[in-house]
Amino acid sequence: MTEQQLPTWADPAVSAAELDAQGMSRRGLLRSAGLFGAAFALGSAATPAFAASPDRPRLGGADPRLAYLVGDHHVHSVYSHDAKYTFTQQARAAAKYGLDWMVFNEHSNFGHASYGAELEHAEILKARAANPRQLIFQGLEWYIPAAEHCTVFAAPGPHETDLLTAFELAYDGKLLKYTEGSAGAADTARNEAHAVKAIQWLAEQRRTGYVDDVLVLANHPLRLGIDSPHELRNWRDAAAEIMIGMEGAPGAQGAAIPGWRGATSIRGEYENKPSAQSWAGYPADAYLTYGGFDWATATVGGLWDAMLSEGRLFTITTNSDNHRTVFDTWKNGDWPAGQNFDNTGKLPDPVNTDTPQPGSDFWPGEFSRTHVGVTRYGYRAVMAGLRAGRVWLDHGHLLDGLEVRLKRDCDHGDGVTLGGRLRVRRGERLTLNVTVTSASRVNPQGILPQLAHVDVIRGAVRGPVADRDTWQAPDTKVVQSKDVSGRKGTYTLRIPLTAGDESCYVRLRGSDGNRNGTGYLGASIDPHGPIPHEPGNGDPWADTWFYSNPIFVDVVG
Repeated sequence: MTEQQLPTWADPAVSAAELDAQGMSRRGLLRSAGLFGAAFALGSAATPAFAASPDRPRLGGADPRLAYLVGDHHVHSVYSHDAKYTFTQQARAAAKYGLDWMVFNEHSNFGHASYGAELEHAEILKARAANPRQLIFQGLEWYIPAAEHCTVFAAPGPHETDLLTAFELAYDGKLLKYTEGSAGAADTARNEAHAVKAIQWLAEQRRTGYVDDVLVLANHPLRLGIDSPHELRNWRDAAAEIMIGMEGAPGAQGAAIPGWRGATSIRGEYENKPSAQSWAGYPADAYLTYGGFDWATATVGGLWDAMLSEGRLFTITTNSDNHRTVFDTWKNGDWPAGQNFDNTGKLPDPVNTDTPQPGSDFWPGEFSRTHVGVTRYGYRAVMAGLRAGRVWLDHGHLLDGLEVRLKRDCDHGDGVTLGGRLRVRRGERLTLNVTVTSASRVNPQGILPQLAHVDVIRGAVRGPVADRDTWQAPDTKVVQSKDVSGRKGTYTLRIPLTAGDESCYVRLRGSDGNRNGTGYLGASIDPHGPIPHEPGNGDPWADTWFYSNPIFVDVVG
């Protein structure tokens, strides 16, 4: 496809029937063949563990068999003041690129709260009816008081829009002018406290049954450096079942395609410098992406690991943050006389120009994918999978599948999976089984991705930190690296581990091997990790990685 050609699925005039006739629905093919149902039928019951007694703690652990649904929790439409696509365009893009679920999280502002949210909900209902094979959530991109942005989204139900609107008006930092977050400023403490109250309020709405479920994820946490470590911990601790994690890799991955946006462009639009609002403890290198991933995630022994080392799950995701797709030929439509976003809550529908327009993003699912393990198909199942941490993510369609299990060698069954906890005695022998399904088809760029290595990262769990602005976990490092170059199909790596004297966690990472170097904290911690690209020369397709959530190992005696 040339830059000027319009993708068929992006044209609102093309019907769903025409789309299906062109063979563009991967999920339609899977479900028509009965494969999706079969994935669940393989086995959903957990292997029972032996009974515990007061003097004999329950050891081991077992999780059910899972199927993985692919999604994106950060997508914008004409109901965001700075985007341009209709719901139809975004839903068709998601279908083409194989997404099972997506969240429309429009930017908060008075136009959205006063008009857009209700109009958006009506279109959400239409989109759900027109796309029954997609799980389409309504959400909000919350301007966190004293900090950056979050995705907030609820399970479908009679109050999903009312919840989001009430939350927007009562807790949005931009609407309330609670944006100050610099150290020592008069309003910073109040604003940070209001962010905590916001998350606690959401937890109360779930507890009382006003909505079936609601989740929050921090977006592009180090883009501006204004999400301090203590704020991330405060949000998590306010309601860990609601504030479940952060974007491990931001959207806008097409920002630094060579020759597209300029000589200073960086993947993720991480092109900022520290400001008065930034937390002073972050180094200048924290404002860059590493292999497209946020510094907080990409640094082995860094901020994400520092949070995991407390023994509490904090999930990572990736997404498109789609506003304006690279090489796309659509532009925003013109406003009718007397109308604007503040008095309508919606942008005019876009029009096609046949000429590439400015943009940094990929379509939902085109490049960034979050895989969530579920035991059934549905909205609450996706949210439960995210909350449980059954999550891995990849760029560039690097893998077709990943299944991870950790078990004691003396146990039967499959063991525990991503986000889970395995209870062991010190010195016990464990096996980490990593089942990889290599990419079997070319990705949207026409490349057949090839995984080069799988890294096992292990960190000690020491409990809550005394200094809540700690961003290093000095006992986390890459402990094994498996060369898988040239391996195809589905294969399992069986990696022996031994439980030490203290609890720990293990997580996985891997890449195509095209761009790597010494990790940010040194070769003894990470000998071949992701590195920043040269400004303006960040072809995302040439540097693709996968990451997994951790599995915790609890040493009980």
